[in-house]
Amino acid sequence: MVRTQHFFTKHRQALVILMTSLLVLAEAARWLGQMTTVYQGIMAVAGVIGFLPILLTAISSLQVRLISIDVLVSTAVIGAFIIGEYNEAAIVTWLFMLGEVLENVTLQKTRSAVKQLTDLAPQTAWVVTPAGAVHQEDIDFLDPGTHILIKTGSQIPVDGNVLSGSALVNEASITGESRLVRKGVGNTVFAGTILESGTLTVEMTAAGDDTTFGKIIELVEEAQDSQTKVQRFIDRFAQYYTPFVLIVAVVVGFLTQDIRLAITVMVLGCPGALVIGVPASTVAGIGNGARRGILFKGSDVMDRLRRVDTIAFDKTGTLTIGKPTVQTLLVLKGDRQKIIDRAVAIERQSDHPLARAITALPTQQSLTPINVQTLKGQGIRAKLMDQEYLLGNRSLVKAVVGNNTELDQAVNQLVAIGDSLVILASTDQRELAIFGINDQLRPQASVALQHLKRLGVKQLVMLTGDNVGTAREIAATLPIDTVRAGMLPQDKERFVTDERRRGHRVAFVGDGINDSPALAAADVAIAMGSGTDVAMDVADLVLVKSDLTKLVTARQLAQRTIMNMNENIIIALLTVLLLFIGLFAGYVEMASGMLIHELSILVVILNGMRLIKYSPQS
Repeated sequence: MVRTQHFFTKHRQALVILMTSLLVLAEAARWLGQMTTVYQGIMAVAGVIGFLPILLTAISSLQVRLISIDVLVSTAVIGAFIIGEYNEAAIVTWLFMLGEVLENVTLQKTRSAVKQLTDLAPQTAWVVTPAGAVHQEDIDFLDPGTHILIKTGSQIPVDGNVLSGSALVNEASITGESRLVRKGVGNTVFAGTILESGTLTVEMTAAGDDTTFGKIIELVEEAQDSQTKVQRFIDRFAQYYTPFVLIVAVVVGFLTQDIRLAITVMVLGCPGALVIGVPASTVAGIGNGARRGILFKGSDVMDRLRRVDTIAFDKTGTLTIGKPTVQTLLVLKGDRQKIIDRAVAIERQSDHPLARAITALPTQQSLTPINVQTLKGQGIRAKLMDQEYLLGNRSLVKAVVGNNTELDQAVNQLVAIGDSLVILASTDQRELAIFGINDQLRPQASVALQHLKRLGVKQLVMLTGDNVGTAREIAATLPIDTVRAGMLPQDKERFVTDERRRGHRVAFVGDGINDSPALAAADVAIAMGSGTDVAMDVADLVLVKSDLTKLVTARQLAQRTIMNMNENIIIALLTVLLLFIGLFAGYVEMASGMLIHELSILVVILNGMRLIKYSPQS
């Protein structure tokens, strides 16, 4: 039976075409040749052809103790055959089969976003051997560290770091933005993106399902197969609703002694539009988000996100870019460029985030320090060109500069605006400078937060482990309601938990391992795509491009998707109600009622598909 059922499923569309041809032939025999017997015979054949796949599905449902819609239709068709209404049986089964075909076709279209992503996934790569030879190989057989050659117009097959070359890359499949990004030595590239011009040699870090692109596809597919609370309720509702309709049909048949009416009750009571309406909205909404670089890990996330009234943000890497840069350089003694050259040379010996900010400065002279000594909690001592330098905090250089009023005033000024400080001083006191280092706000962060307020978020909170001065300086430029500074990971988690206990629905936005406890505690966990794998694993929603305006889009899309689901539920329930009213009032018969029923299924699918083209307002 399984093979037969698979055959009918595989050739459902061909069966519908065959049945359509038979129905047209039957009608032609009836109206053109007045051949009633031929008409009935062809209708009977068409009814049997349409009935078999429905019956097999119904039997499978009963085997797992589920009274599905197919059971209703099968029972109604058997009754139609018993009373000799072959035309009714044929038309009902044809409409039911046609509805399934239309449902499959339209749902395939709503899954187009994932299909487009999957089609972009490259399967082979050009491998560069240690000897310099190049050969093509399946990406499934590649190991991290393999060198890959990528040419103009090619899809980048792996995640990796650029070893040589320069190119412009279209990263739309990852970020949702089609603008070109320049890639050079040291930059990261992602599988599935397209190299528009140039040539790169890349050291592979991940391939296949382990790439960022592969994880995006997996997340979207899992999300589209998930269910909201509404959908789970509807599935349970359908389980009880079907036997209820059967009982009503039996009661109606017993009271009215009208078997035809009882069979019609079974046919019109099928809740097809109700069952398919919510999945259609779910798949389309999540697919829309995927195209925009917004990964919902399930439609239930949408339902929770639209209800959020409090959003807490980690500061570094979330509200800010997460890459500190030198904002101010105050030279109190010495030559500006020489000070930069010396500071860069010394800080190259450190991997501290503040050191990386200084090493990004442009140099004119390449120097190599000696006798480098790292002083924990203070900075670095090193020797350059027979001169000793100190590079670190105020306490480190105090022994050299002593009580310096000018230095103290400059330090206080930079601390007041939230900068982190690195002071360079030479032991001969001829060179003295202060580097003011700060993180930069993400572009459009303020606009995004203001928009979230307009969308109904009542409280915006910033949680950070940074000092109070820096936190307040950042918050002053944003529509932040509450600032909590000096927080450890457990403090952030406690804040989220406490807010939820007070009755708030809380979303937390973070990007680091230290954000994981707070992410896990939130009603909705939101991770920035530039963050750690741990944060993205814990998250319910991932913003691939690390763009806060995408959070606004996610909120709007969630609201619109759930609204679309509710519209479909209303359409489905009203259709069944009106059909029953029309049936008992004498205006609706089995075939016409089934036509309206199938049209309602098409309507809810098309309504769900509107989400594919939905564009949230900015």
